[in-house]
Amino acid sequence: MEPERKRYPGMREIVFRVLSERPGQLVAQAETLPIRISAPSLEELQHEARSALIEHLGPAHCAYRLRVRRSPAAGMGHRGAPVAHKCSVL
Repeated sequence: MEPERKRYPGMREIVFRVLSERPGQLVAQAETLPIRISAPSLEELQHEARSALIEHLGPAHCAYRLRVRRSPAAGMGHRGAPVAHKCSVL
């Protein structure tokens, strides 16, 4: 399989780093944008990240790949998986 850069040359990436993780409460911050989110689970955090990106960037959010990564500082020590979202601009 080809690397993502070659398959999607116009795609940009926004990484949300998990800052703290307690039972029922995760908090993450975008590395390159002033966006901070929280949710009770990793799955909901991913949805919150996409919603925040939509609110911040509008229709341009479709050009961004979204990743949520757990920070070693949050006590996790491994990277999160990419979040796949399909969208279209009408």
